[in-house]
Amino acid sequence: MGNVEELLLRDIGQKRLDHSLRVADIAKELGSIYGANLEKINIAALLHDCGKYLDKYNLLKIANEFGIILDEIMMKNLELIHAPLGSKIAKTKYGVTDVDVLNAIKYHTTGRENMSLLEKIIFISDYIEPGRSFPGVEEVRKLAYIDINKSVLTAMDNTLKFLIDTNKLISIETVKARNFMKIQEMKGAWELQ
Repeated sequence: MGNVEELLLRDIGQKRLDHSLRVADIAKELGSIYGANLEKINIAALLHDCGKYLDKYNLLKIANEFGIILDEIMMKNLELIHAPLGSKIAKTKYGVTDVDVLNAIKYHTTGRENMSLLEKIIFISDYIEPGRSFPGVEEVRKLAYIDINKSVLTAMDNTLKFLIDTNKLISIETVKARNFMKIQEMKGAWELQ
């Protein structure tokens, strides 16, 4: 086990590490299909949940220490905080300096407008990894290997429907990301960056 995996095991535990390893495997498969940098993919996938090890008190405390501005939606849905916090932890604790890798970690839960190919791969790999089982995931799994953009858009649509059906708050980033991708689809302007 590499040094990063050993640190992650201590920080996030075996179950979350196993999830991250599955995400990395899927992400590397997709990276090979879409011609992405596999080293960057591996780092982003392994570290995408590195901010999940904290309890609620420490989560808010450390987010504040890093200067992460929490909007009302994040304060009411603490599950969203781990991604931007993870980006900061990846930079300070794990020495990641690549902005694309840090953004892939930061936006792996919500997505964002004009996502890079790496961001899309990490976002969708987290969504479809083999440990996930929920309605609609099989369709997104199939799409991921055929059309990364369509798979991300479908995953966002499914997530938005789920959040509405369960009366949860929705991140503005996800709405913006979904609308951006939908407009690109309507224009016939899917782009792999």
